[in-house]
Amino acid sequence: MIRILIAEDHAIVRSGVKKILASTEDMTVVGEATHGDEVLAQVRALDFDVLLLDLTMPGTSGTELIQQVLTEKPLLPVLILTMHNDGQIVNRVLRAGACGYVTKDSDPETLLTALRMVVRGGKFIDPALVDSVVSHASRSDALPHQRLSERELQVLKGLASGSRIGEVADALHLSPKTVSTHKMRLMQKLNVDNNADLIKYALQHQLAAE
Repeated sequence: MIRILIAEDHAIVRSGVKKILASTEDMTVVGEATHGDEVLAQVRALDFDVLLLDLTMPGTSGTELIQQVLTEKPLLPVLILTMHNDGQIVNRVLRAGACGYVTKDSDPETLLTALRMVVRGGKFIDPALVDSVVSHASRSDALPHQRLSERELQVLKGLASGSRIGEVADALHLSPKTVSTHKMRLMQKLNVDNNADLIKYALQHQLAAE
């Protein structure tokens, strides 16, 4: 029996996933988490075989959360289930240690196949994203923002859209101090040293949040 921890902050999505898993004979849900800190607590407390993880949740999320989870359990398979269908993001989370990536608009059988594959030690990428992933992976001229963590990218998009640090903090359920730290780190990675150049970079690369 494959034991699954679901980390997803939207109740409707969790309910849908549990319904899909209930239709199988070889899978069971042993825990649920809706916040980054809760994910880490469940990882430490529960005995399970695979983490089904949404990329964007309150608190720590994205590549940072993947890395923290794998610090706790280095051999744990992490399968991403997300709305993001960007090959750049897929490559980023795979580099962070995730074993697979499935989008939320995939059919249920794709999700079940992915879970079984990563538990067996394999890798799985949503078939609809393979071409995009290969395209991004083959680029030798990776752009500076492609080195940002998921959270740093969220902060950059918020700031580039004209939001203040406090507003970005509220939107991401973080403290202003944490957002300021992310801002400092992403500016170093982008090699910019003032707000004007930061906004200019974001607009040039169409990184402002919609």
